[in-house]
Amino acid sequence: MAFFTTQNTKIAGIAAAVPKTQESNWDYELLSETEKKLLVKTTGVETRRVAKKGQATSDFCLAAAEKLLAELNWKKDEIDVVIFLSQSRDYYLPATAVILQDRLGLPKSTMAFDVGLGCSGFPYGLSVINSLLSNAGLEKGLLMMGDISSATCAKEDKSTYPLFGDAGTVIAVERDTNANSMQFQLNSDGAGHEAIIIRDGGIRNLVSEESFRKENIEKGITRSRLNLTLNGLDVFNFSITQVPKSLRAFLEKTDTNAEDYDYFVMHQANKLMNESIRKKLKFPVEKVPYSIKELGNTSSASIPLTMVTQMREKLQEENLQLLLSGFGVGLSWGVVALNTNKIICPELLEI
Repeated sequence: MAFFTTQNTKIAGIAAAVPKTQESNWDYELLSETEKKLLVKTTGVETRRVAKKGQATSDFCLAAAEKLLAELNWKKDEIDVVIFLSQSRDYYLPATAVILQDRLGLPKSTMAFDVGLGCSGFPYGLSVINSLLSNAGLEKGLLMMGDISSATCAKEDKSTYPLFGDAGTVIAVERDTNANSMQFQLNSDGAGHEAIIIRDGGIRNLVSEESFRKENIEKGITRSRLNLTLNGLDVFNFSITQVPKSLRAFLEKTDTNAEDYDYFVMHQANKLMNESIRKKLKFPVEKVPYSIKELGNTSSASIPLTMVTQMREKLQEENLQLLLSGFGVGLSWGVVALNTNKIICPELLEI
């Protein structure tokens, strides 16, 4: 278990952007009325935002970053590092973060690199940028996270397509010697890597003619090797066993409990699954916000997106103690406990 603390950094602001196009699972033709009711009841997903053809994750992160920098009144030449955390980067190469450095008009002295994670992205990404600011003499940085999952889920696959939404987010982090410390616990189990996977397109299985062939797995599930494959039962079992276990260990390590936190924000994976975790940890309903009903599972964007859409006024007006937990693809999971104090949080952007 990787447990550690970062010092002298704080979150200055959070922003998020989503596509204007909205799709409703009540209109999804591959599901019967009974299946639609069951899907909404168990997953919690009613509507999702879906990117237009040609829109990339970086477009949403860019829009959110421009808005956040303006409201923070940060000068672009003050930005020392840009991290882009996503599983839907612009190109196979180069790194999308480097492109964003140019598109944002940041100086050539800016450090920029990608991190290839999904559901656990918030605690992992925040630990990386915090460590750089704490130890490398950097002052300000942008952590950009999001995914365009609609591009990799086959519309003919009812086991994945109704679950995922598209979004991009940005977290502005700055060095502050008076800031409260942040505590992290990060974990991984690569033995479960096939639970959520796109089989072709990487070096292991290069794209070939066979990659595009649609295979009928069962009724209502048709996909190619370039589409996302999700073993829902394996992910569910992992999430309701390993995640609460790790969170209990974290709470014990930090000598805290549900009463010590104003909010517990989880990756927006599945309402039934998340509620199981909430109940096991004895967090009251009012402390656990959800964005999954309107926005679906937005992968690495889900925690900051939930904060922007469900907690915006509280974040801007109050000092909050937060427990944040990401878990899923990899398998990979992590948790971070942090404090926010009247941070900048613009309204959700639609582009």
